[in-house]
Amino acid sequence: MTRDALVIRSRRTVLPEGERPAAVSVRGGRIAAVTPYDTPASVDLGDVALLPGLVDTHVHINEPGRTEWEGFATATRAAAAGGVTTLVDMPLNSLPPTVDPAALAAKRAAAEGACAVDVGFWGGAIPGNAASLRPLHDLGVFGFKCFASDSGVPEFPPLAPAEMEAAFREIASFGGLVIVHAEDPASLSSPSSGDYAAFLTSRPPSAERRAVEQVVRLAEETGVRAHILHLSAADCLDVLAKAQADGLPVTAETCPHYLTLCDGDAGTAAFKCCPPIRDAANRDRLWQGLASGVISCVVTDHSPCTPELKRGDFATAWGGVSSLQLGLPAVWTAARDRGHDLASVARWMSQAPAALAAVPGKGGIVPGNDADLVAFAPDETFTVTPSALHHRHPVTPYEGRTLTGVVQTTWLRGERVADTPAGRLLTRSEAR
Repeated sequence: MTRDALVIRSRRTVLPEGERPAAVSVRGGRIAAVTPYDTPASVDLGDVALLPGLVDTHVHINEPGRTEWEGFATATRAAAAGGVTTLVDMPLNSLPPTVDPAALAAKRAAAEGACAVDVGFWGGAIPGNAASLRPLHDLGVFGFKCFASDSGVPEFPPLAPAEMEAAFREIASFGGLVIVHAEDPASLSSPSSGDYAAFLTSRPPSAERRAVEQVVRLAEETGVRAHILHLSAADCLDVLAKAQADGLPVTAETCPHYLTLCDGDAGTAAFKCCPPIRDAANRDRLWQGLASGVISCVVTDHSPCTPELKRGDFATAWGGVSSLQLGLPAVWTAARDRGHDLASVARWMSQAPAALAAVPGKGGIVPGNDADLVAFAPDETFTVTPSALHHRHPVTPYEGRTLTGVVQTTWLRGERVADTPAGRLLTRSEAR
C-alpha cells in the first residue's frame, strides 16, 4: 500500500462470502486489497457496518422532458443518501424515451455533470423501433425494457405478442438482455371505484402470472436472456422456479414496497404502484422466493411524479412509489426481523443487480472493483420525514415510519459523496 492509500476498517465488513472484521484499502479509486481488521486505518468504523455501494437497476429519473417529476441531480443525491452508488435509468417517462440513438444522446447530455453517483441507461423496445435495438446495444445500454400492458405514457406503447417475439429474437441475436413489465392486458380492468380494494381487484395476480408465462415461453423459443421486473404476485414463483430449474435464462426482481408493505397499509395514493402492493400472505411468499433464490434482486422502481399527480384516488392517481433514499433501511428493517443478515441484503441489492446488468466494477467489496462503499449503522433507527428526503418531490409511503439502519457515509470510488457531482455515465463493459 502507498502511504496515502485510504484504508477503511469495520468489525462488520460485508464481503461476498459473508460478514467479518476486515480493512479495505483503496488506491486510485479502486479496492486494492481486503486485509485483516488490525491494518492501520484512515477511517475506523468500529461496529458500524461497511457495505458495498448498492446498485439500483430500476430507477425512473424522467429527465429530459419531465424533469419537473424528477431529475438527475435530485435523484442521484437521494441515491447517495440511501447508500446507492450506481443506478440504471429506465427508458420511459423522459421525453424523448430512450428508444433510439438520438434519444440516448439527449439523455446522456442531460445527465452529464449532474450526477452524484454513477449512472447507466436502459434502452426501450416499443412497436416500430426494432432497427434501433442493435445500435443502442452497441452504444452501451445495459438492456431493453418492454411492456406487455399499457405503460401509462403514450410515447412508450406496449408490445403485442407478435411484436414481443420479434423484439426478443432481435435482442437474442446480439446477446442482449430484455427486461419486462409483465402484466397481461387482457387480465386487467378499470377500477370500479377509487378505493384501494377496487384498484387491487383490477390488477389480479393472474395478470402477472399469465404475462410471466408468456415471457418464459418466449425465452425458451428465442434463447433471449429475460428478466421480470418488480414482481408483485407470489403466484408467479412456481413458474419462475421451473424455468430456472429447466436452465432457461430467466430471472426476477422485487421491490422494497412489496417486501415491507401490504394492502392494509395503503391509506393514500403514495402507495399506488403497478403491479400493486398485495396482502401480507403474498408478502411472506415473496420473502420465501427471495430466500430460495428464485427472486435474485431487490431494486426500488423509484417512480416519482409531481405532487398534483398523486392527489387523486387509487383510480386516478399516478402509479409509482418513491423510495430511492429509503430502500436499504426499509429492506434491512424487515430482513433482520425475518432472520436474514447484512450479507444477504448486500447480495440482493448490490451483487445481484450488478451481475444482472453486467455493470463493470460494481457489486461487491472485491479487489479490483470500484471503491464504492457505504458506512451503515445497522442498529440505529430513524423516523422518515419528508424534509430529509432528497428526491425532487418528497412524497413516499414510508412517511412517518420508523426504520432501522442509518447510512452514515457513502464513498464513490474512494471519495466521500459531496455536493459537487462526481458521478460517471456508464456503459456495458463490452460496448464499442
